[in-house]
Amino acid sequence: MNTASPIIEFSDVSFKYRAQTEPTLKNINLKIYPGQKVLIAGQSGSGKSTLAHCLNALIPCSFAGDMSGVLRVDGKEPSKLGVFGMSQIVGTVLQDTDGQFIALTVAEDIAFALENDNMPQKEMFEKVSDVAEKLELTDFLSNAPGALSGGQKQRVSLGGVMALDVKVLLFDEPLANLDPATGKRTIALIDELLKQEDLTVVIIEHRLEDVLYKDIDRIVLMENGQIVADKHPDEMLCTNLLPEHGIREPLYVAALKAAGVSLSPSSKPQHIETMDVENYKAQVREWFTNTSLSRQKSTADTLLSVSGLEYRYDESRQVIKDVSFDIKRGEMISLVGKNGAGKSTLASLICGFYEPDSGKISFCGEDLKKKSIKERGEKIGYVMQSPNQMISKPMIYDEVALGLVVRGVPESVIKQKVNETLKICGLYPFRNWPVSALSYGQKKRVSIASILVLNPELLILDEPTAGQDYQHYTEIMEFLCDIRKKLSITIMMITHDMHLMLEYTERTLVLTDGKLIMDGKPEEVLTNDEICERAYLKRTSLYDLARKCDIEEADEFVARFIESERMKKKNA
Repeated sequence: MNTASPIIEFSDVSFKYRAQTEPTLKNINLKIYPGQKVLIAGQSGSGKSTLAHCLNALIPCSFAGDMSGVLRVDGKEPSKLGVFGMSQIVGTVLQDTDGQFIALTVAEDIAFALENDNMPQKEMFEKVSDVAEKLELTDFLSNAPGALSGGQKQRVSLGGVMALDVKVLLFDEPLANLDPATGKRTIALIDELLKQEDLTVVIIEHRLEDVLYKDIDRIVLMENGQIVADKHPDEMLCTNLLPEHGIREPLYVAALKAAGVSLSPSSKPQHIETMDVENYKAQVREWFTNTSLSRQKSTADTLLSVSGLEYRYDESRQVIKDVSFDIKRGEMISLVGKNGAGKSTLASLICGFYEPDSGKISFCGEDLKKKSIKERGEKIGYVMQSPNQMISKPMIYDEVALGLVVRGVPESVIKQKVNETLKICGLYPFRNWPVSALSYGQKKRVSIASILVLNPELLILDEPTAGQDYQHYTEIMEFLCDIRKKLSITIMMITHDMHLMLEYTERTLVLTDGKLIMDGKPEEVLTNDEICERAYLKRTSLYDLARKCDIEEADEFVARFIESERMKKKNA
């Protein structure tokens, strides 16, 4: 039992946004103690973000509504202290770090709050230097924050709040836009800071397994505005609470349960590396022996062929270096690699947004060099990560029709094609709705529909599931599988999600520093230590489980488990 006073205490806290009829938070009772690291988990709409907004006083100061009960953070009431007052106690690091930058250089950004506090210049320089050293940013102090990598940007926004000597660090989906290895380093950095500084950490995140890379004191599970469970990870993982409430379990936990294992907290399942699997080995090995894998050889013809591709932005920066690969008709493949590896540039070259310096891109055997962007767009569709970057019309029907309208297609044909596409995408009932009334996942479907209506043969999607909870992730991926079947379309996905790559794609292209370093099955990629290290990927925990259970064919174990999960989903 913790004898210290809680640093965060919710007592019967409820909150209802002004525009809503139902409260988003309902009778929240929660105590978090100094020095703890707590993960808040739950599906989209469960109330996680609303709870976070209460901690930094955005509720009720920026988001109006009715609040009842008592909330104290470090003995203060956020509603009385206001956003600025709370920023001295709770440091918030947002999912979109770009939206948090204020200044032109890293040093100025870290110093911004100190300048507002009128801190003497000598003290300010010392403080910025101290924070930069802790976050390994000393060499970047004169750089523009926006020009840094995803992981470095995150450290800069963390520096801005740490400079104030806050007591609570609040992270809102810190891993959503990071490659797996950078995500791992971010979790390690948070853990290090917690041990070195006098801090309490609250993390809101969908990628549970990645957060559990380092110790967590508690997982607080939310649904429908209420706390449904509050347990130590070792206890939580032994129940079915996470999948029952739409949260993806760590893969090794799901595999153990699939093998019929009854998990015990005493085996310490929080980390596969240190977990005691001695009592589970026989069951896992038996499951592996009894589970077969259906091998399907692709006999399809080549749709896209890339040969000897080279591209540089300027003399000093060659981004794509001698890249060659083929994509077969009907395939669903993943393109992976660290932030800045050249993935989006490669997609832009295929779509014709950039012209390669050398090399050849062929589509159905025809050189694409002769084709304009518009002509390529009729064969190759590109869906950006954020639907807000793509949507330009206020109404759903008009947005999906836009590509046909600008091509001068007759109105009767437009109506037929748009309605057909909306039906395939599950958007037909909303055809006369404004786009603004849709959820993020539905907007994503609209952006995909606006490309599908042009009947492309190849669809390239940039991070189709970034920032999505497990339910919406599954919806989008099953939707893509469905349209692939219905429309005989070929799909290439740029992704940081190793689970997506394993579960949904048959082949993986691994890009690092502009070079293609592997083209193979996803399970072969994620069980290869050298490739994972070079490409900033994260070796799958299924590999660790296989090795701990003395199964030599780790990639085969991974493939069999993923296929059995796929079959289970299909039959559900």
